[in-house]
Amino acid sequence: MSAPLLELRNIETYYGPIMAIRGVSLRVDEGEVVAVLGANGAGKTTLLKTATGALDSRKGRVLLEGKEIQCRDPDWVARQGVAHVPEGREVFPFLRVDENLAMGAYNRRDKDGVEKDTETVFEYFPVLKDLRGKMAGYLSGGQQQMLAIARGFLARPRLLLLDEPSLGLSPVLVTEIFDIITRLNREQGLTILLVEQNANVALRSSSRAYVMEVGGMVMDGTSDSLLESEDIKEFYLGKKDEGIRGRRRWKKRKTWR
Repeated sequence: MSAPLLELRNIETYYGPIMAIRGVSLRVDEGEVVAVLGANGAGKTTLLKTATGALDSRKGRVLLEGKEIQCRDPDWVARQGVAHVPEGREVFPFLRVDENLAMGAYNRRDKDGVEKDTETVFEYFPVLKDLRGKMAGYLSGGQQQMLAIARGFLARPRLLLLDEPSLGLSPVLVTEIFDIITRLNREQGLTILLVEQNANVALRSSSRAYVMEVGGMVMDGTSDSLLESEDIKEFYLGKKDEGIRGRRRWKKRKTWR
């Protein structure tokens, strides 16, 4: 059996003396879309930063195809084929759209391949083709999110990490963005790990999912099974906001199959 494309084993990550992630483990197999759900402060962004080397874990292992990559520089991790689209888009506001896209391909030397992938990007995000000469800072929030995902795709990653792609967007734009995410996975074979507060759209766009609370994992399983979970319906689909851990003192992660 081949190793997962990405695997985190018993990760602990701190901000100074504060433990932000406690004993977290997950895996992402090649070709999957895997979601990590949780409210603000659950540790989702810290999880992605630990996976990409932006933060070092004090304990545990981060493996890419079975090879340890923890404590490596983010640039080195990116060169191994891991692209990270951060929370808040973080486009280069004083560069044009086409210049932002070119930044996504800065590690590539295949000019013909970059040109081909740029045309593919414009097929998925036709609005970017119309706006390619415009400064990215003047784009709407939804257009900037599209640009950030497109820029990540231009790196031709083996694994794309998406941090809160629905943040601050209207329901119509959220649907459009996640439709494109699903197509990139199915049509381009792109493996995706996304963290998201919008449980409904994340579960409907992924094959498996994990639920984080207070820096730890409290549930995991197939996305279909989690959609049917009463806990998910009650605490992550708009009925309550105190979280699963607030109602139950979980002694170990609950797994749904």
